[in-house]
Amino acid sequence: MVTAELAIVIPALVAVLALCLSGLGLAVDQMRCVDAARIAVRAAARGEPSGIVEQIARQAAPPGADVEVSVDEDRAVVAVTAPGRTRYLPGLPRGHARVEAALEPAARMGSP
Repeated sequence: MVTAELAIVIPALVAVLALCLSGLGLAVDQMRCVDAARIAVRAAARGEPSGIVEQIARQAAPPGADVEVSVDEDRAVVAVTAPGRTRYLPGLPRGHARVEAALEPAARMGSP
């Protein structure tokens, strides 16, 4: 009788643990995306070149993340999207952050 109950409970516990760990991984990816976008947009607002800004974002982002940098005449935008965490649950959301900042006056004039 106990064996049958354990045969049902153990796989259920493993499934719940897997979901909890996936959720924790997603939370970590989200925090890393927010940090990477924030750090990179500050560099862009100071007038750093787009290539350097993208490199800064990739260093702080989760491995394999997509980084988009856009600098207009008065603002900078950085978007970071983390790759999917697991192939078994493709419906889980992905970490994503988009941060905007106004360019500093020195960056608007074109001087670093």
